[in-house]
Amino acid sequence: MENEDSVQEELSLDSSSCSHRKSHHSDKIKSNLINRLNRIEGQIRGVKGLIEKDTYCDDVLNQVSSIQSALNGVGKLLLEHHMKSCIIERIQDGDHEVINELLVTMNKLMK
Repeated sequence: MENEDSVQEELSLDSSSCSHRKSHHSDKIKSNLINRLNRIEGQIRGVKGLIEKDTYCDDVLNQVSSIQSALNGVGKLLLEHHMKSCIIERIQDGDHEVINELLVTMNKLMK
């Protein structure tokens, strides 16, 4: 387990140093993602208000679950488009290190 953690940490450092890359999302996809994130932002403000009003914990937890589900949806959409564009392009360019980057990212998403 310790070895796996150190490998993931190393891969994470490698992928974070490549911040100069840009995504290739269409305007339609960007708009979809932004709309989803705006709704999630509103849900988070709503949960904050519920907590401020001392709303029953179970009701707040149900809202938190809804937010997590919505965030997972955003993550799945981003992952799908990442795999269909960025990953394919980098593999076609001979950059097979992208597979390790993808595995680290997927492990983070599945926590």
